[in-house]
Order: sequence, then C-alpha cells, then structure tokens
Amino acid sequence: MLRSIDYPENDTSVQRLRALVDEGNYGPGDRLPPERQLIEMLGIGRGALRRALDQLESDGLIWRHVGKGTFVARESDRPNDVLSTLAHQMNPVRMMRARLCIEPAIAREAAINASGEALSAISAAIDGARAAASWSEYERQDDKFHRAVAEASDNPLLIAVFDDVVRVKRKVAWGSVTRENSRPPLHHSSFAEHDAIYEAIVEHDPEAAFQEMRKHLNSVSARLFGDS
Repeated sequence: MLRSIDYPENDTSVQRLRALVDEGNYGPGDRLPPERQLIEMLGIGRGALRRALDQLESDGLIWRHVGKGTFVARESDRPNDVLSTLAHQMNPVRMMRARLCIEPAIAREAAINASGEALSAISAAIDGARAAASWSEYERQDDKFHRAVAEASDNPLLIAVFDDVVRVKRKVAWGSVTRENSRPPLHHSSFAEHDAIYEAIVEHDPEAAFQEMRKHLNSVSARLFGDS
C-alpha cells in the first residue's frame, strides 16, 4: 500500500514533489514511482504533477526517459553548479552556435537508434505544437520535440548533454520577442522543419536527420537574429 504524505494545504505541486525527492531516501540514479502513484502520494492532479516534473527537470533535479521512467539526477541540496556559472558567460548567439554543434549530431544518432516508442513521442510533440493555443504552449511542445529527439538517440550521455544545454539555455537572457499573433500561425516555418526532421528519423537516414536539424536551427537563428 502506498504511503500518503500530509502536506500543508498551501504547498505547491513543485514543493510537494521536491519534498518527496528530498525526504524519500532517493539518491542520484534512483527511479521515482510512476505518475499514477505520485498523484496518489502527493495528492495532486495529473496536470499539476507534470508541471512539477517539468520544473524539477528544468532545475536539474530529475531526468526522464520515455518508457523507462523518472530518475533523480543529483542531490537537491547541491550548491549552484558549473552550469549556472557557464550561463553567465553565454549570450543568445553563442547559445545557438552551441546548439548547432550538438543537436544535429544527436538527431543523426536518433535516426540510427530510434525505436517505435521514441518515434511516437516525437510525433506526439509535433502534433502538440501544431495544436498549441498559445506561444507558451507551443514553446513547451517544442521543448518536448527536441527532448524526444534526444531520447530517440538511446544514448544516456547524449541525453544528459542535451539536458545540460537546455538548462544553460533557460538561464541565458534572450530578451523579448515580438509576436504578431497570440499563437503560432498555420504557416509557422518550424512545423515543416520539425516534420522534415521526423521523416528523416523515421527513414533511419542519419545524414538527412543531421542536415534537417541543422536547417531548422539555422532557421530559428535567422528569425531571432536576422542572420542571412
């Protein structure tokens, strides 16, 4: 029988999940209970749990692998690590250059190693991005797409590298982006670019996956910085 924990009513879902990791004798590399059990243990809904998981993953406390579960990445009381220091040395242009070096190579590995389950996760993120009713939801689905591609590489070290890149990216000051619409338009270029990456991975074409991811990131860079 699952052990339920009594939390203060005003605790947020993030605080509850963080407390579970801190106080539940979970060490680095340990797997957390599945979502259904976490919902019961924490007394929160599925949506709140997934937002909490997203936050802890962003903070570097956990990592997730499709089909395998959620794992503790490192001690929650660890002081600010090298990634925080590194983020202060980065700017958006450097960040995009780093992504251009790393993510196409990850996409190439995904084309070699992607399982059916991994392909389904990529496809679901593509569908979620197209259905997004706001830019913030689109960006969340876009993050899921790139994470799913990394997971499709089936290489824990590459996934860890990708996650560290994302953590640094989230700490870089990107400034404000002007949006003409409240949600991505139907002709938003990333939709077709994501499709092309997915198709290359489905076809298990490593070189095409590498090139399509590179084209996509160059396109994002051009929109952000006006690159030629």
